[in-house]
Amino acid sequence: MIESTLKESINANDETKEQICLAKSDNPKVVIIGGGFGGLSLVKNLSKENVQVILIDKNNFNQFQPLLYQVATSGLEPDSIVFPFRKQISNSKNVSFLMVTVETINTESKTIYTNNGFLSYDYLVIATGTATNFFGNKNIEKHSIGLKNIRDSLNIRHKMLQNLERATITSDAKEKEALTNFVIVGGGPAGVEMAGALAEFRKYILPKDYPEYPPSIMKVYLIEGSGNLIASMSEKASRKTLKYLQELDVTVILNEIVTDYDGHKAVTKSGREILAKNLIWTAGVKGLLPNGINESHIVGGNRLRTNQFLEVEGLKNVFAIGDIAAIISSETPKGHPQVAQPAIQQGKLLAKNLMNAINHKTLLPFHYKDKGSLATIGKKKAVADIANYKFAGYFAWLLWSLVHLFSIIGFRNRLLVGLNWTISYFSYEKSNRIIIREYNNDDVDSQ
Repeated sequence: MIESTLKESINANDETKEQICLAKSDNPKVVIIGGGFGGLSLVKNLSKENVQVILIDKNNFNQFQPLLYQVATSGLEPDSIVFPFRKQISNSKNVSFLMVTVETINTESKTIYTNNGFLSYDYLVIATGTATNFFGNKNIEKHSIGLKNIRDSLNIRHKMLQNLERATITSDAKEKEALTNFVIVGGGPAGVEMAGALAEFRKYILPKDYPEYPPSIMKVYLIEGSGNLIASMSEKASRKTLKYLQELDVTVILNEIVTDYDGHKAVTKSGREILAKNLIWTAGVKGLLPNGINESHIVGGNRLRTNQFLEVEGLKNVFAIGDIAAIISSETPKGHPQVAQPAIQQGKLLAKNLMNAINHKTLLPFHYKDKGSLATIGKKKAVADIANYKFAGYFAWLLWSLVHLFSIIGFRNRLLVGLNWTISYFSYEKSNRIIIREYNNDDVDSQ
């Protein structure tokens, strides 16, 4: 069914599309779809090789996703955690960038069809990453906001500030409660960090900006379907995270699932109802699969099955890295974690394997080196699992801050983030509390 639909689409649309004009090159053409951690790692490691590299992305910038929650809670400006692709590749003579949306891929003819024409490839790398997974719940998808990209962050920020302003005006007690209640669904690192940031906003910013009502009016709920927060980390990290959030007066609800949300009231599986006009969904992700890939190459419903050399199984000269890729083995029955480090390491290895393939040499297997996990829960509190060391508190927070600061692309961005963090450390100030545009659901639907 997928193949027949694909062929009909290609036959109907290809005649009207023009070939994208690219610089002429006699070198093998490597096309990379997606400029996330994996895609940029691959670009960096291919930038001095004898290949023509074409990076494709629907945006013209890379975004540092671990700090999206700080943009959402007015701690950082969006331009401090994004970096233009063209600036990133400006010194790489063999790399070019195309801002297009991939519509479908024909692996038989080695052709990629986009919204602005088509291009061919010798080697294709799919590094499209993930999107928010609402698990088919249309109501939740329509009325909530995910936390996967910079637009999500700005939507959360605008909606939060907008609702707080409206709460100062209304005389309806139930409406005021709904406008000032915040529900975060999903107790992974993103949800935990978001909950901690909102709790600190309530504690330090709300009394100064909104003297019309007490800080206690703003309630923060974190709902997790399992019995542990940040389940991917150690039991100690989970316990400490719960303790820190409770100290920040976050209402943590474990073993509970949100089943419905109409934009005004969240309903859980047990029948609990929470009035809230602010619901942030961090409960899952799904792979962004490009059209044209047969179901036989997909595992787990939304990831591409690759072998240990990062080749998509069953496809010639097609590779996948990062969140979209899954190396299934006895050690990784569900693939590697969908976080930055596997993507970065896969990009580095794939650069070697592509050159080995071009030069008819043996490909190298991927071995993930787990460098540990970190999560922060407000200021001066974090949890860390580094090798056999499990620790929490101020030192973990300091380590988290240093790791993330030096992981940001661009000296200017590091400087801006470091300056913002320094000011915030001493003053608890968030200076970016500006409503630039009116928020509405169309902002989310159009993305």
